[in-house]
Amino acid sequence: MPLTLTATAGVFPQGTEKQVFQKLCESMLKWHGLTGNRAMTPNVVGSINILPKELTYAGLQESTVVFIEWKVPSFAFATREIQQGYVEEATQIASDASHGKQPVERIWVNVMHAVDGAWGIAGNALTNQQLGETVAKG
Repeated sequence: MPLTLTATAGVFPQGTEKQVFQKLCESMLKWHGLTGNRAMTPNVVGSINILPKELTYAGLQESTVVFIEWKVPSFAFATREIQQGYVEEATQIASDASHGKQPVERIWVNVMHAVDGAWGIAGNALTNQQLGETVAKG
């Protein structure tokens, strides 16, 4: 389940981006009851993009930003409790990592659901059912 963490350079102290990424992933697993799941954990993947301020925008103006974006199967983030809990916690993780310098109004979290059957893991196109069965075993 790919996470893309994008932030303006300087939002997080240099060198701490990896810890922010890890905490966001751990939080996602926790909210889904999957902490330590042997099938899911290796498939929580992603990237960190740190961009100069002149390339990040909010309100049509250069601004410091944090974008926390997940691509997941449709059964993930499926309840309001998980959605609200994760968004609140992820925003707090990013805010805390910035030592309160990044306003929460400029921290965005979004989740995109993938098309069923289009999860490619190890060369196999898996359906939501197949993913669910694999995760249940882990």
